[in-house]
Order: sequence, then structure tokens, then C-alpha cells
Amino acid sequence: MDMPLPDPSILSRKARILDRLRAILPHDAVIDAPAETRAYDCDALTAYRCQPLAAVLPRTTAEVSAVLRLCHKEGVPVVPRGSGTSLAGGALPTADCVVLGVARMNGVLETDYANRFIRVQAGRTNLSVTGAVEADGFFYAPDPSSQLACAIGGNIAMNSGGAHCLKYGVTTNNLLGVTIVLMDGSVLQIGGAHLDPGGLDLLGVICGSEGQLGVVTEATLRILPKPEGARPVLIGFSSNEVAGTCVSDIIKAGVLPVAIEFMDRPCIRACEAFAKAGYPDCEALLIVEVEGSDAEIDEQLALIRAIALRHDPVEFRESRSEEESKRIWLGRKSAFGAMGQINDYICLDGTIPVSALPHVLRRIGEMSRSYGLDVANVFHAGDGNMHPLILFDANKPGDLALCEALGADILKLCVEVGGCLTGEHGVGVEKRDLMPVQFTPDDMEAQMRVKDVFDPQWLLNPAKVFPLDVTSARRGA
Repeated sequence: MDMPLPDPSILSRKARILDRLRAILPHDAVIDAPAETRAYDCDALTAYRCQPLAAVLPRTTAEVSAVLRLCHKEGVPVVPRGSGTSLAGGALPTADCVVLGVARMNGVLETDYANRFIRVQAGRTNLSVTGAVEADGFFYAPDPSSQLACAIGGNIAMNSGGAHCLKYGVTTNNLLGVTIVLMDGSVLQIGGAHLDPGGLDLLGVICGSEGQLGVVTEATLRILPKPEGARPVLIGFSSNEVAGTCVSDIIKAGVLPVAIEFMDRPCIRACEAFAKAGYPDCEALLIVEVEGSDAEIDEQLALIRAIALRHDPVEFRESRSEEESKRIWLGRKSAFGAMGQINDYICLDGTIPVSALPHVLRRIGEMSRSYGLDVANVFHAGDGNMHPLILFDANKPGDLALCEALGADILKLCVEVGGCLTGEHGVGVEKRDLMPVQFTPDDMEAQMRVKDVFDPQWLLNPAKVFPLDVTSARRGA
């Protein structure tokens, strides 16, 4: 049977758009060969793929502005992309879109230690921000697990956190200003090199907006002096629920660790096999890190030890050297890679009150058995940002759908106990149809009116965040 020929009008439109993109960008900044656009057909949520019309890799704010102005005039959707590490399909293309990647925009533009800020381009990787200032005794606090690869632009889009956000906050707490380009090519400066600018909190609107409002090209970030010292402890428990109760008790006691990380038995075993960090054989494990002077560290750890001992831990191991600290963190930092060697998995992202941890962990275990799919838990326990990993077989028919159904039930549980659908991964395509679980129609209408102001034609990052039926109605309005 002969395949139908492509619509000549579509081919003509594509050729025209590509010609115009090449007229405003360097020759190597426009990618349209199918073999090359395949690299942009998904992000870290690899269950869904779609090759875009083209991908562009600008190097300056002016080039981003020119691309958006052209696409706005032509009515071409644009999907902003950092490093493609989104776990919620936040950078998933559509077939008629242009992917706008900021990977080549990775420079440091300004560093000011007296006022404690650094200004970087949006494609700068998270870890390399600290790399630019650590020799002078400073660091950038947000530290997502993907910090080696993830871009600051993507961190801003999803309001990313990380292991140390319990003390230092997530991206929005460390973001001072941005340069953002709107869909019509307009360039705006929002915020600056200082905290809490006057007027409307537009910076708060931009951070976490998932590329729905504009493309961030530069960011001014808060940097902090390195702490005098830091020391982690590793605590093993006989059950998830007991570990969850210990976390709640630590928070209630008024201690503010820099991080409290949780791992359950499936994750512990995988990480130990992968990284050989010397973790104990137990049902659940906490890594609790505190920082300050030696006296401050000793005082905080004494209180944490007293709290932990009330829960009869299997093991309480306090680091006594830099090498021991690295080994305690080694498995946790390797968790996602370690799990990937065992099974296909989907990594969820829901947030709950810390006091609800024991109940939620118990219910996840019950749901796992009911669905017949294993769930491994590894997450930022201190602020209740959970990351259950649902293991499935991508080659087994029906397993992906079953996995997504279990994931939806877990996220609904997070909302039921007073939490929310996402902590740092965003909504993307993964959770868009769950938005009505957390938000009323009036809530979503208010959010969509904000998008109407910034992107009236709804061309930026299409088919994300809002349910498809709502989005379709909005674009047709």
C-alpha cells in the first residue's frame, strides 16, 4: 500500500520557517535533519516522544528574541528547553513546534561577592554555578539530583529544590532577577541584584511557570558563604513508618538540619549494589546533615541522636571524616542511576506535610501491593518532597498504563493529606490531567488569565500544565 504524500502546503510552510530561522541565526544554530532532531524528541520522561519541526540553539538574548518574534509572527509554537532533564515531560515537543534550547548560553556574566550574587546565562548547569565561585569560599544552594547536567533556566521553570533545600530553600528563595523574552520578542528585566524588589511579584510568577510565560535567558542568583563545617549521620530503621515518624520528631524539636534524605529497602539495596557505600541492611535509612562550627554541629547531632534513639534505630553512624561523609552521600547521589540498572521506572514528585509521612508511606506500600508493581522511595524527607519510583517493564503490554494509574493514585493521596501535585519536577504532561484534583475551575481560570497576558496566542510550551480540553478551548477562544 502506497504511503500518502505529505501535504505540499505543510512542506512549503516548514521550508519558509526554516529559511527565515537560518536568516537570523548562525548556520550551525538551526537543526532540522530528522536524525538530529531525534535528540530533542523527549526529555527525561522517555515514555513519550515526538520529533519537532526544528530545534534552534541561540547564544544570546538578542537571538532568542529574534526567534520568538519570528515564531510569533508565523504562529509557530515554541518549546523552551534547558538540558532536557525534566521528569514530567516539561520539554516534550509537538510536531509543529520549534524547540528553543539554551544549552549554548552557558556563560558567567557577572560575579559580585560583596553583594553576594552571580549573574549567569540560562544554559549554565546548576553545579557549575557553585564551581564558578567555590574557590572564593561561596556556593549556590539549590542542588537537584541532576545538578551535574540540569540548566539554571530549567531550574527556574520548575522551581527546583534538592537535598539541601530544607535549610536554604528552593530556586525561588535563591533567585534575585531574570532577563526573560516574551513570545512576541519583547525583552524584560525582572528583579535585580537584590532581594524583594518593589511592585508586583513578577519574579514569583515567572519562577515555576514551566516555560508558559516566556524564555529566561539570564538569571541573577544569590550565592552564600560556605559554612564553617558540615557533618552527616546515617540512621537505619526497621520500618518506613518509624523512619517517617523520626523525621517528623526532628522537625518538631526545632532542629534545622541542612538536609534530611530518606531511602527505603529497595532503594538501599540498589544503591549498595551500584555504589558500595557501606549502607546497613535495614528497611529504611535517613541521611541527616547539619552544619556550622564544631560546637554547633555537636550540639545539633546530640539532639538528633537522642530523638533517633527513641525509635530504636538499627544503626546510628556519625561521619568522622570528609571521606566518611562522601561515602554516606554516595549512595543517595547515585540513587536514580542505580534504580535504572534494575528496572524501567517513573519518578513521581509530590509534596506532603512532614507529619503525614508515616501514613503516606504505609498507604504507598498498600497501593504497591494492590497494583502488583514495586515502589522504591527516595526523597527529601525534611520538607516532605516525595519521589516514589514506580518500577515497571516498558516491554510488557499494559505495564506503562498500570504504572501511570498507580502514580496518579499516589499523587491524589498527596493532595488528600494536605500536600500538592508537585514539589520541583513541575506538572508538564505527566500531571496535567490531575490539575483538577488540586485546583478548582476558578483556580485554573486565574492561572490561565496570567498566561493570557504573557502569551495571548498560547504558543509557548503547548499542551503542558493545563488539561488538554481546557487548553484547546483556550486556544480557540
